[in-house]
Amino acid sequence: MEISNSIKNWNLDDRPREKLINKGASVLSNAELMAIILGSGSRSESAVDLAKRILQKADNNFAKLSRMQIEDFKQFKGVGEAKAVSLSATFEFARRRKEEVDVVTKIGASSDIFKEMKSNLSDLNHEEFWVVFLNRGNRIIKKERISSGGITGTVVDNKIILKKALLHLASSVILVHNHPSGNLKPSPQDHKVTQKIKSACELLEINLLDHLIIAGNSYYSFADELEL
Repeated sequence: MEISNSIKNWNLDDRPREKLINKGASVLSNAELMAIILGSGSRSESAVDLAKRILQKADNNFAKLSRMQIEDFKQFKGVGEAKAVSLSATFEFARRRKEEVDVVTKIGASSDIFKEMKSNLSDLNHEEFWVVFLNRGNRIIKKERISSGGITGTVVDNKIILKKALLHLASSVILVHNHPSGNLKPSPQDHKVTQKIKSACELLEINLLDHLIIAGNSYYSFADELEL
């Protein structure tokens, strides 16, 4: 039995797919875009209504939505593994798109690094440690994830950081990692890692410009707090 509010029963101009084809993706609501990804709803609701429920669960916040895992999506009636995988893949694709650096960015302040790295780290449920490599003009050569760990920490290998700095002919580096807990305060381990890497960089005449801790939409800068 086909449900009465099935998208198939809607006027052509109101169907998300036809709307996108005829008017472009920009005119679609968030729920309509997600409905296209979902492909279908359930016997009791349309794909758009299902999308609205998922968005409401995340408070219509894309950061919260992107942190949802496959099992989280499967909690919604009408979302099986295939739909959950499609949603998860879509958010990962969007995250990778944000990682692309279209222009060579010059770093002049901690806020510049935060803007560059926010999309990589702000919405993760686990901790990751990244290094940004810069040339003599403080322009970004490369940004690389060095390690990925659990909720409470990740292992950092100084030798890997120095090897990559030499490989990229970097004059300076900036350390960046996230705190999934939301707490911006550096841990004793954060201070220890910072000092160890700073000492190692000095031996190779590489400048450690800063170490940022990112938690959601905020950050802590070791340089700004005069802790370098």
